Amino acid sequence: MNAYLGIALKSPVSFVLAEHERLTAIRRDLHAHPEFGFEEHRTAALVAERLHYWGIEVHTGVGRTGVVGVIHGRRQDSGKAVGLRADMDALPIQEENDFAHKSKKPGLMHGCGHDGHTTMLLGAAQYLAATRNFDGTVYAIFQPAEEGFGGAKVMIEDGLFVRFPCDEVYALHNWPALPAGHIGLNPGPMMAAADRIEITISGRGGHAAHPHLTVDPVLIAGHIITAAQSIVARNTAPIDAAVVSLCSLSAGHPGAFSVIPREAKLVGTVRAFQHSIQEMIERRLTELAQSVARAFGGEATVNYQRIYPATINHAPQYEHAVAVAEELVGRERVARNLQPSMGAEDFAFMLQARPGCYARLGQGGVDGGCWLHNSRYDFNDAVIPLGAGYLAALAERRMPLKTTA
Repeated sequence: MNAYLGIALKSPVSFVLAEHERLTAIRRDLHAHPEFGFEEHRTAALVAERLHYWGIEVHTGVGRTGVVGVIHGRRQDSGKAVGLRADMDALPIQEENDFAHKSKKPGLMHGCGHDGHTTMLLGAAQYLAATRNFDGTVYAIFQPAEEGFGGAKVMIEDGLFVRFPCDEVYALHNWPALPAGHIGLNPGPMMAAADRIEITISGRGGHAAHPHLTVDPVLIAGHIITAAQSIVARNTAPIDAAVVSLCSLSAGHPGAFSVIPREAKLVGTVRAFQHSIQEMIERRLTELAQSVARAFGGEATVNYQRIYPATINHAPQYEHAVAVAEELVGRERVARNLQPSMGAEDFAFMLQARPGCYARLGQGGVDGGCWLHNSRYDFNDAVIPLGAGYLAALAERRMPLKTTA
């Protein structure tokens, strides 16, 4: 029996495998020409051209630079529709790879594999359009601006699920920590909510030689940084996960070594899986920052922004995704209870609007420095057929054609 990545070949993986070389060329072209969030004009044009070529109905400009391909099955009796989503944007990272398809744009690279995600959904769309072996409609959703700009939310606000009424929606993200040929998911939270915090500390500036005449905001900032670490440790149950990270402190000027500034600013992030924990952290962080600042004679204001909600799978769609994964790669290569990540993902907005499931596709390479958001990261082209086949099978198996005697 022929095998690929150590698994027995099955349709639609076998179909996409025949297109592997062409899809790899597309993926590497996308990698060489990365585009920032809401600037994916070349990427969107390439996607639209390929979809048109395969006879797929194409809609562009959805959520500014998003693209949606509409694929009708052989029959429409079920009235069902499934959405398959891939993100298209790159990251503001200077690539340090030296292969031929490295980024041609200084300071911008596909450091998270969205070039691979886009390519896999193209492969799935090609298969679905060629076979149309399903009863219903598939919407191939190519989403812009996942990396911090909430492109999924913008697409939804632009009428994504009104114009393209999916009953459920699925997404797949590469995961270097899983071996190639493996798929991981779980029945609940896959990714944490991501909140942005900005704490502005106001004091009284002055000469560093006369600190008694000042209210030092840098000193206050130091105490807030230390105290903030008590919020999770002493306000969250040990079995619940949360993170408070203050990642930036700005105050004064490096050239003014003898000047105590008037103001300091802290910027960071909060990650949690439960809305109640987000609310608790926001409340306690505000109380803590304000009280610490007042204790030293200053003032503090907290700007707490909810950026992405938690990415939480829905049980029925999770069970379907597990069944498809096990059919394609075998039960032993499916992690049914994959550990959630404290990273964030704006597919969460789609899962709030429609039931669905978010899974991870193993690509291996983490030991070789191939982790996400790494300046030497590159998507593993070997997994393109499996990822494309999995996405296609999710839709095909969810809307099967009825057999007649």
